[in-house]
Amino acid sequence: MSDKFEGHIAPPELVALLQARNKAAFNYLYDHYSGALYGVILRIVQKQDIAEEVLQDVFLKIWNKIDTYDSQKGRLFTWMLNVSRNLAIDKVRSKELRNERKTDEMENNVYSYEHKSQVHQSIDSIGIKEQLDKLREEERTVLEYVYFKGYTQSELSKEKQIPLGTVKTRLRMAIKNLRNVLGIS
Repeated sequence: MSDKFEGHIAPPELVALLQARNKAAFNYLYDHYSGALYGVILRIVQKQDIAEEVLQDVFLKIWNKIDTYDSQKGRLFTWMLNVSRNLAIDKVRSKELRNERKTDEMENNVYSYEHKSQVHQSIDSIGIKEQLDKLREEERTVLEYVYFKGYTQSELSKEKQIPLGTVKTRLRMAIKNLRNVLGIS
């Protein structure tokens, strides 16, 4: 069998191939999803080298934990997005990255400005930014803080002084409305 698949592979078939440890399916998965996952990770960790490291960890975890994926609980991409987001948040919260960030802040304020521009370009390159702009402001804000900045719902509630229930409702509505905007049922 070759190392590449031609054409489209439906998610259920892709999952079955991955569970059978098909390396060509893994290459297909990486080729088709790594860009989108990288954009989300980069938005959270805000450093390209760290984002690349986390992306490797994400695909390693997907390969090792594909048997835990349950299509009844959600789509494959959503599961991979959650794996990516969780690993990126774990990295941000790690002591190693916090210490590195303190040093970087003192060394390079200009980099921060340029890097934020690159992050927005990465998000724009996968088309999410334009779709997010179609949401109501409070929905967009909650979605950006939770999924792209790595806040938990509780942290966002405290940061923005919004009741936790309101944060949860806005997040649920934002996801529902984003699905409508993207044409996903």
